[in-house]
Amino acid sequence: MIIDRYIMREIIKPTMIICVVLVFIFGCYISARFWEDAVHGLLSGVTVFLLVLLRIIIALEVLLPTTFYLSVVIALSRFYKNGEITAMFASGISMARITLSIFLLSLMVAAIVAILSLYIRPWAWTQFFLLKAQSEAQFDLTRMQSGNFYEVDDGERVIFADKVNTRENRAEGVFILNKKNTSLQIIYAEQADQYQDEKSDNPIIAFKNGHWYEFPNSSDKGLIIKFKNAAMPLQPDGTILPSHKVKAAATRTLVPADNLEEIAELEWRIITPLSSILLALLAIPLSRSSPRQRQRVNILAAILIFAAYYNFSAIAKKLVSQGVIGILPGIFWSQLLLVVCLVLLTWRPRFFRHWHRL
Repeated sequence: MIIDRYIMREIIKPTMIICVVLVFIFGCYISARFWEDAVHGLLSGVTVFLLVLLRIIIALEVLLPTTFYLSVVIALSRFYKNGEITAMFASGISMARITLSIFLLSLMVAAIVAILSLYIRPWAWTQFFLLKAQSEAQFDLTRMQSGNFYEVDDGERVIFADKVNTRENRAEGVFILNKKNTSLQIIYAEQADQYQDEKSDNPIIAFKNGHWYEFPNSSDKGLIIKFKNAAMPLQPDGTILPSHKVKAAATRTLVPADNLEEIAELEWRIITPLSSILLALLAIPLSRSSPRQRQRVNILAAILIFAAYYNFSAIAKKLVSQGVIGILPGIFWSQLLLVVCLVLLTWRPRFFRHWHRL
């Protein structure tokens, strides 16, 4: 039990450190994207903080197995380098015993990742989209800067004003593009004012002297309306955009799945805990080295394998949702490749032995 606790402790410590570092780096990267909207008055500081926090929660299903996988490589490589593995073998501790300790630890990580992937991630996506929709519904036309394009609803709506008069809460030379499910809508008006509707309390933009263009997706013919006065609510038609609903869907609603996109999303949620176990087991033969070998070779190989695995999984998910590859094995192709790598590294054919001597 002492040796089991020692092995687990030496893996958990770097896992926590690397996870915190990766969360910090990811948080900085994501916040840089949202702070740009905050500078332009599209988001408040509190909203940016909550959005970044939700994106970090969403990313944990990938960050946690990644850090655990790298930590196993780092810990075992250090054991090999310091001769601790040799001492363990001399004390009668077999590789199977070390593997069992890591496997038990990977089961705990997989359980956490399963909760994150199946329950917390969909909830976090829902909260993220709701928060963005609420913030974008509170868009203030008069806070825009003259001559700048603003994207709302992830580019579903683009707003531009040639001149903004903040004193009179008015914009001139206003251009608005709306991407709807069935049509593309373009509005150009000489003047626009924003106000709150007394009944619904939703923000509304009132246009004066302009043109309204409507282009249906199902037809080449469009509709052009010239108007003196028109109004458009800023509240989005749906709280969550259709393209985002699968990510935010509760797992129980994906069983049974209604379409390929839902199947791909469900398979993705299933493979994340499985990959935590497979990656941890893969890290064991990947860490094998002699005391004189350099650790960074093992770590570099581990990073390259993970990068290939993650990108292949993401591509496979996209291809399954598009019907390019079948639902079975579907995304599980990536898991099969991990198993192949695990067998090759454990079996150690001649070319692998040569690579390990580098």
